[in-house]
Amino acid sequence: MKLFCELSENVQYLVEEKEGKKDFYIHGVFMEMETKNRNNRVYRSEHTIPVIQKYIEENVKTNRAYGELGHPQGPSINLDRVSHMIKELKVDGNQIIGKAKIMETPMGNIVKSLILEGAGLGVSSRGMGSLIEKNGVMEVQNDFHLATAGDIVADPSAPNAFVQGIMEGAEWVWDNGILKQQQIEQYKETINASVKHRTLEKDKFGIFESFINSLSKK
Repeated sequence: MKLFCELSENVQYLVEEKEGKKDFYIHGVFMEMETKNRNNRVYRSEHTIPVIQKYIEENVKTNRAYGELGHPQGPSINLDRVSHMIKELKVDGNQIIGKAKIMETPMGNIVKSLILEGAGLGVSSRGMGSLIEKNGVMEVQNDFHLATAGDIVADPSAPNAFVQGIMEGAEWVWDNGILKQQQIEQYKETINASVKHRTLEKDKFGIFESFINSLSKK
């Protein structure tokens, strides 16, 4: 199984005020089906809709549909990085429309500050599954598992996209109900070390540069 994330920038901010308290939301298209995305992947509705419906029943309706700020390094939800809770999710044609409330957490407060400063943010779904190539497009198969309908992210630059690609490139397998990585590459280890020491933002450009230099030597 592969970990894959899909960015949607078709979202907007909402601020609702009640009795002097302001609640912040992000609303819009969280996922799309039946169309090739920027990662050359396509989600077929017959596979995706049942997964979305299950996610709504098991997560959204029970207040367990969390999302994080930034790209996590795996499929699990890290509670210390949760920034928002998905309150609404529905299928509208070939689009999955969502509404998420920004929470009063450390990461949620960062998101609120970014919104107030006018930052451009997007939503990135995160899931697991296998892929089969058909007519030059990678189709997500019926073993698709949705970890979250949306993390809050910035539009990735080349280094950000490279880091995300390395994380997505690892193989994951189910082992007694637990997702485990099958193989860890050198770059993945470097990225993990940067995450551990909270230096990823600084180190990712060096990692990306190292990768580019390695290509030029071949």
